[in-house]
Amino acid sequence: MHMDAAFPSKYLRASDLQGKTANVIIDRYTFEEIGGDRKLVIYFRGKEKGLATNKTNAQSIAVVYGPEMDDWIGGEAQLYPAMVDYQGKQMEAIRVRIPPRKPNANATIAPNARARAPAPAPAGSDDGFDDEIPF
Repeated sequence: MHMDAAFPSKYLRASDLQGKTANVIIDRYTFEEIGGDRKLVIYFRGKEKGLATNKTNAQSIAVVYGPEMDDWIGGEAQLYPAMVDYQGKQMEAIRVRIPPRKPNANATIAPNARARAPAPAPAGSDDGFDDEIPF
């Protein structure tokens, strides 16, 4: 038995991604009490678990969709596992990036729109939605 099965979580963990990148659509956000702290939790369309979001991941979304969180709803995102430093130790965590948008010949850019470049996808990543990751 895997340890995660013995200690299930209501929230998404890096191990839930099974080492893969998950393409998701932001469905909604809430604020929930987790370990005595009020945390931003983002839920994704068709997925049961939410992502308890830290400031780094929230800023990754805001760079592309803006600081108004209501504008994030319906936006595409990629969740991927990454090794991070946490309290002096290396551990696996979930990071968020916004996938590059495909050019649309019919699109017009508003005169006041700021250009926002999403983070590049790592080698071997897939542009399609990965429904094989069960979270």
